[in-house]
Amino acid sequence: MKAAVVVFPGSNRDGDVARALRLAGGEVATVWHAEDELPKGTDLVVLPGGFSYGDYLRCGAIAARTMIMDAVRAHAARGGLVLGICNGFQILCESGLLPGVLMRNANLRFICHWQHLKVERTDTAFTRRYAPGQVIKVCVAHGEGNYFADEATIGRLEGEGRIAFRYCDEAGNVTADANRNGSLNAIAGVYSEKFNVLGLMPHPENLIDDLAGGTDGRGLFESLVARAA
Repeated sequence: MKAAVVVFPGSNRDGDVARALRLAGGEVATVWHAEDELPKGTDLVVLPGGFSYGDYLRCGAIAARTMIMDAVRAHAARGGLVLGICNGFQILCESGLLPGVLMRNANLRFICHWQHLKVERTDTAFTRRYAPGQVIKVCVAHGEGNYFADEATIGRLEGEGRIAFRYCDEAGNVTADANRNGSLNAIAGVYSEKFNVLGLMPHPENLIDDLAGGTDGRGLFESLVARAA
């Protein structure tokens, strides 16, 4: 697995996601946002968390229009894998690679806490190391994680099985308290039509080591590396 982690001004989780990929057995290169092409042989592009361009205008809006994103869109169009985490999810929505938008959290506050997620399907390149319906513990840290789309888009995402993860409690129950940012249908992550692009708000890259509180995030990166093996 050859992964390219794109770094924008304000990215701050690029090192975390690179470490997660390397621990899973991946080969990682860092790509600056002003470059116009990806490293040769790239299998996976990762847009990491952070505050690209200081979250001016709208979160991810400026980053979505940088030179490297033309290469990312071309990579996705060829069927290449793309993963956007937190700010990366916002960039994917702003760039048109995923539908919907991430708005201010329902309580209008930045949230940072442990978070349980329900894995909706396990037949994708991102989730094969999980079990159907498995509840995993990761964490969230965002101010604009409230996923919204029009009714027709939500219906299409649900009908096509393109919801990747939902916010839930420890027992797997999808509750209002578990969905603290107010996302429609407790959506924590969505797939593209071809299931080769995934955007999610929580941070699996921070839960890959017992010393950090758990290893439930490791399955996502192991799934990706195993897919390319």
